[in-house]
Amino acid sequence: MKIVIFGGTGFVGLNVAEALLARGHDVTLYDRAELPPSARRCLADYGARHKAVQGDITDADTIEALIAEGCDAIVLGAAVTAGDELERASTARVLEINVMAQIPILLAAIRHGVRRVVNLSSASAYGAAGARVEILDEDTACDPVSFYAISKFTSERSVARHAELFGGDFLSVRLSALFGPWERPSFVRDTPSLQFQILAAFARGEAAVMPEPGLRDWIYAPDAAEAVAMLIEAERPRHRLYNISSGGLWPALQWGEAFAALNPGLQCRLAGPGEKTVIKLHGPYRAPLSVTRMADEFGWRARFGCAESAAAMSAWLTQHKEWI
Repeated sequence: MKIVIFGGTGFVGLNVAEALLARGHDVTLYDRAELPPSARRCLADYGARHKAVQGDITDADTIEALIAEGCDAIVLGAAVTAGDELERASTARVLEINVMAQIPILLAAIRHGVRRVVNLSSASAYGAAGARVEILDEDTACDPVSFYAISKFTSERSVARHAELFGGDFLSVRLSALFGPWERPSFVRDTPSLQFQILAAFARGEAAVMPEPGLRDWIYAPDAAEAVAMLIEAERPRHRLYNISSGGLWPALQWGEAFAALNPGLQCRLAGPGEKTVIKLHGPYRAPLSVTRMADEFGWRARFGCAESAAAMSAWLTQHKEWI
């Protein structure tokens, strides 16, 4: 298939692009940011099956022309992934990019007969509901709190409503706590995972000192990308919303210890009493996401647990030493 990924040079976009290219598809990466040099080198083996187009997600005319060239599927991955500080600085921008910018894309997809649109949403859409239940499935009533969570929940509803009104084959996925290859903070993403922060401390020659263990339903980005690829390829998905998660809880501290064990001289530990740490948590604890829907319908399960993802990330960094 020919697939356009909006937000294609970002963290999740690059992982999805690699998964789709490996499965034989042609991929166009549309993003305001240019393709990083290391990613350009990595994707070079796919030759003309991939291209990168620089443009703003709010440039409706350029996007219309791109979709009019012909594509089979679209991934809506452009987003402002905002913590409290970025929300205060760019409240309107969060809503503009995460919700309003999608509408011209959806309408263009309908006009030009795009077969499938997958909207990358977030577990943050569950909001305060995550503290009230033991597990979050797709039917759990959402209670989004932050502007980022509100924008993601609204994007899901907007995508679903466009499908109902115009007959598009559109769906959304809620991604849980992501980490892995190609992650980097940026002017539109100020919530780096604990794993990224651990690796950044190691790169500075410091111990990774954790404020707490960081218990989450972490998912390695290549696993999430494979799930998105499955949904793009699926002939007739039964639902308009899917959770994508490891489905279980483990602490980032344990991951940091596993990574350090593979690389002698590194240390990851909890902060002592009164000890300050530059590593920051983003958001309170929430229940893990249920992955029953993805497992039952498509047979999908995350392949990388804590130890496996630490080993995979260690191997990835030997090929991309400059990334962090």
